[in-house]
Amino acid sequence: MIRTSFLKLAIATLSLTSAMAAEHHVQLETSDSDRDIIAKAASLTPSRAQLLHHQDEFNGFIHFGPNTFTGVEWGNGKEDTKAFNPPEVDTDQWCRIMKAAGMRKVVITAKHHDGYCTWQTRYNKDFSIHQSPWKNGKGDVLKKLSDSCKKHGLKLGVYLSPADLYQIENASGLYGNLSKYQDSMIPTDPASFKSNPMKQRKVAKDLPTFKVSADDYNRYFMNQLYEVLTEYGPIHEVWFDGAHPKRKGGQTYIREEWFKMIRKLAPEAAIFGGPDVRWCGNEHGGTRKSEWNAITVDHLAVSGYDRPAQNIGTDQEILAKGYEVYGKKFKSNYLYYLISEVDVSIRHGWFWRNDTEQHVRDADDIFDMYERSVGGNAVFLLNVPPNNKGKFSARDEASLMEVGKRIKNTYGTNLAEGATSEVQGIFDGKLTTYWQPQQESGEFTVTLPKPQKINRILLQENIKTVGQRVKQHAVDAWINGQWKEISAATTIGYKRILRFPPVMTDRIRVRILESRFQPTIANFSAHYYQSPPLPVSITRNAKGQVTISINNSKHHQQDSGLTLHYTLDGSEPSEHSSVYTSPFQLPNGGIVKARSHDGEAFGPTASTRLGISQQGWKILSVSSEHDNQYAAAKAIDGNPKTFWHTSWSSNQTHPHHLTIDLGKVVDIAGITYLPRQDKRVPDSMIETGSVELSLNKKTWHSAGDFTFGNLLNDPSLRSVLFKKSGRARYLRFNTKTGAQGKPYAGAAEIQVLAK
Repeated sequence: MIRTSFLKLAIATLSLTSAMAAEHHVQLETSDSDRDIIAKAASLTPSRAQLLHHQDEFNGFIHFGPNTFTGVEWGNGKEDTKAFNPPEVDTDQWCRIMKAAGMRKVVITAKHHDGYCTWQTRYNKDFSIHQSPWKNGKGDVLKKLSDSCKKHGLKLGVYLSPADLYQIENASGLYGNLSKYQDSMIPTDPASFKSNPMKQRKVAKDLPTFKVSADDYNRYFMNQLYEVLTEYGPIHEVWFDGAHPKRKGGQTYIREEWFKMIRKLAPEAAIFGGPDVRWCGNEHGGTRKSEWNAITVDHLAVSGYDRPAQNIGTDQEILAKGYEVYGKKFKSNYLYYLISEVDVSIRHGWFWRNDTEQHVRDADDIFDMYERSVGGNAVFLLNVPPNNKGKFSARDEASLMEVGKRIKNTYGTNLAEGATSEVQGIFDGKLTTYWQPQQESGEFTVTLPKPQKINRILLQENIKTVGQRVKQHAVDAWINGQWKEISAATTIGYKRILRFPPVMTDRIRVRILESRFQPTIANFSAHYYQSPPLPVSITRNAKGQVTISINNSKHHQQDSGLTLHYTLDGSEPSEHSSVYTSPFQLPNGGIVKARSHDGEAFGPTASTRLGISQQGWKILSVSSEHDNQYAAAKAIDGNPKTFWHTSWSSNQTHPHHLTIDLGKVVDIAGITYLPRQDKRVPDSMIETGSVELSLNKKTWHSAGDFTFGNLLNDPSLRSVLFKKSGRARYLRFNTKTGAQGKPYAGAAEIQVLAK
């Protein structure tokens, strides 16, 4: 047995020797065996820019532009350029709050899909901040944020959308204009941008310039990228969104030239949507059970393409000869070190819409995402959109301040301080000092100075010089004279936070159960999270009964002894508010707020606006329905798990309609729309439409139009509030377009909001 183990170790060492010191990416050879490929993956380490990005952990995202003032999620490139007109842009307030929340970097949408530029660009004077009344066209959001970041000790990142609807829709736009590729100097003299692209704009002598072959749009994009990288830096992240609301003229991108320029001008910048950082695969804060950093890539230009699959980076996936993204096949030619970034908005929607009905995530939700993403080998990017006053709204600020307090109180104290172990290198916080067993499994014990109450264990691998290797691990605590497993998980990577119900112990055992070659543990710490009373959920069933219940899905703690208080008038629940004891009816709908109380403190407030009861409603007419399973009645059955779907026949097209008899005359203030909840596909999701009202089924009047942006990635409840309420018994829900151009329509639930 000893001889066999020695032979296995010798083979492992031989395989790893051929794969050592691979930083960022490594080529896969046709002669590589499966074990060679696994060895290369196990030895892949991050670049300096990527390691810095790992260490940033929790960052802020700012969506701020014309959409902030028009109330839409995705602009169309045709907005009034004077719509962007904040009374102030308080970037100091943004940075103060984000710093207090525990964030280390801020990424701002300098140009979103609409193409509107919020900095003083030389290359777009017509659809940019040059035309804004704010500071008479001389304002510069990016400059203000850059200065505030330096003042508050935050890093700065820029989001520059490759998609550009202004350059598509404008008659003289550059996107997809079929211009020829020609030698160009970056930065280009704006005056001769088209006539003589080899004429260089004058820049400081110490700044590099670039000669590329580019068409009009790539030249435009690279010049703007050059501006933000050289005049607002240092820049620590460049964000390329993969979303494209519309394309034109077969436009392609010279991504490899973009990447070269970024490496030269901002060497410490991690590139999202490029060779450094990848999308997590959703925009609702979901995280993978196992998050691997080494993944297969066809070639550099496509390294940043979306990789939403759940099995990304697994042995099975990296040993395959190819991979598939949205139906397109790619070859596995390289292994790239790519960090997952979990991007999610604090609000329902990336842009601020209002401070009345737009949902804001509470601290419980955000802190849970923080622990799952940062503690799941990913980086957490939380969007906080400024309002139309140029500031963070009060609800957003309250959530962020509470999150920062929880992070500091939980992870600012290491309960393993002064602990001892039979192994070395796990307590100093450095990645390059570490424990490493000789086999692909192993264990060690940590003895605390005194018994401690803990419910969090933090582990890190030495990803800096060795690589990510752990596949399965478990943690035990010494309780009542014996070892008891308190938590188990899969990958570790840069960081794993294990969460479990509180235990009192003075000894902890870490067991590495399975790895890619010999694993490492570079850091161990123990923590206790003192959570507030648990949050609550508010639901209503098909019979109209409203139920308030404890939501313990994320918290690993007891829910006994809590009292639930609620209000129906929009006020904050207190100890004097009604106590929930059983389901109740709310036939006319309204705002329900509730929270739990443990006798000393309150939990977070849950708030929902319910429509009028759907009892007695009937479907009068519908353009089509696929079958009984997807009948129109499913849209008004009070069950979010079922949904109406129009016919799947090939001749389907918008517009579609659904007409509802409410059974009585109601003074209607608006509606809510919930898209299908079963899976994230665009079929049946509605992007634009209108609502009509009638008292007699004969005479109809328009109540208003609606636009639901980004439903596929954020299929949350959307509200349509009418500019003027209307009395009606009949409601017609009309569609104009579907998500991603799909010809179908549908709804999980349509509710009516009473005045």
